[in-house]
Amino acid sequence: MSKSIHAFQDDALGTMDATGIAEAIRTKKVSAEEVAKATIARLEKVNPVLDAVVLNTFDEALNIKGANENGAFYGVPTYVKDNDHIKGYPTQIGTKTFKAKPAAKNGIFVDLMQSTGLNIIGKSTMPEFGLNCSTENPKYNITRNPWSTDHTPGGSSSGSGALVASGVVAIAQANDGAGSTRIPAACCGLVGLKPSRDRLTNFEGSEFLPVNIGYQGVLTRSVRDTAMFYAEAEKFYKNSKLPAMGLVKDPLKRRIKVAIMENPAAGQAGSVDEDTYRVMMETVTLLESLGHEVEQIKIPVDMGDMMYHYLNYYGFLAFVQSKLGKILLKSSINQDDLEPFTYGLSNRFKKNILDFPKSVKILKTTVPELEKQIFDQFDILLTPITSIRTPEIGYLSPLLSSKEIVKRSSFYAPFPGMQNATGAPALALPMGRDSRGLPLGMQFSAKLGQDALLLELAFEIEAAQPWKHLYEM
Repeated sequence: MSKSIHAFQDDALGTMDATGIAEAIRTKKVSAEEVAKATIARLEKVNPVLDAVVLNTFDEALNIKGANENGAFYGVPTYVKDNDHIKGYPTQIGTKTFKAKPAAKNGIFVDLMQSTGLNIIGKSTMPEFGLNCSTENPKYNITRNPWSTDHTPGGSSSGSGALVASGVVAIAQANDGAGSTRIPAACCGLVGLKPSRDRLTNFEGSEFLPVNIGYQGVLTRSVRDTAMFYAEAEKFYKNSKLPAMGLVKDPLKRRIKVAIMENPAAGQAGSVDEDTYRVMMETVTLLESLGHEVEQIKIPVDMGDMMYHYLNYYGFLAFVQSKLGKILLKSSINQDDLEPFTYGLSNRFKKNILDFPKSVKILKTTVPELEKQIFDQFDILLTPITSIRTPEIGYLSPLLSSKEIVKRSSFYAPFPGMQNATGAPALALPMGRDSRGLPLGMQFSAKLGQDALLLELAFEIEAAQPWKHLYEM
């Protein structure tokens, strides 16, 4: 394994998770200012290697500006992903193809984060428009995985994953259009919940999309931090159409039925490598040892066909962001500076535009119906998050041809997109290691609204098989 790097040390943060840091501040063992200073010192230690930060808001952070004093996470440092707005700072969405103006106000999810008491330290890196599964444009950022700096931390919430795993912060914003919370969780050994659709506040303007596949969320190192965040978020925004979550804090008490999908032959869409399959089967063994029933089922959807339609929709998003920048971003996009992947996806949409209505229909109707068939029989669907173990920097380089990146991305992460289309919740947990010692995550999904069930199961799994962090290696 190549070099690892982390910032954990004997300071105001120690090895505490976000809940622990908040408790230390609340009981005056440390002050919020001491915690902010320790976070800045940690960042300065590791970020020259990780390159996980777009901009810093140190002055506001040291004054704990904007954090709700009554929030459960009061004073706990965090990072905002660079596709959301912090008032007074630009939002570049991972690209330098336009010059963003300072935001006039916070994004609504940033307001939600601050309502929980979180203290914003800055903005984390992401790939151009959040379209790639890795952030590695040599002109802007090559964000590295703290477990192994030769490898990607995943994407598109790349910087947030690297910062949480390395110990700079214990919690950071992530958002997910096709696995962008769960993929970094898998690569970095973290907890990442893509919630049910409309569980949290959405991106501004998402209501105008044919299918809203984007979800806000956070990356953490512990299940209790994720559970606490959702309990606090519910105080800011509560969707009456979904079952309330409240504070989930206990392991699952009842025994459940879990489905796993068969592993297709090598080379077929949805096939997984040896390490990933081994960790999935180790997860099955753990679930059965806990008394849960696990059954293998046939893949209920043509993975290649589903990926085709999902990429058509992603092409639409690339086209909208790159071609309509004057309207959406209030700034012209320099088309000549677009990464080949962005340009290629946009052209894909134009080429397949006659298929676009069919792609939308499948994402809105066919895929949800297939998922319904699963959850009519099972409580949980267990799948890998990625088909292959964490790749090295360069595997998803934006300098490759668009055709090659589409091919590699489709093979790399074919599983998470289904829940983005259906709206169902899906949780990434670190369930093992590959043969190089890097984390491998598994995805647990449930039917719409059953986010609490996933967290209860996660508490049970975490107690039965605690995962190690970088400071324990």
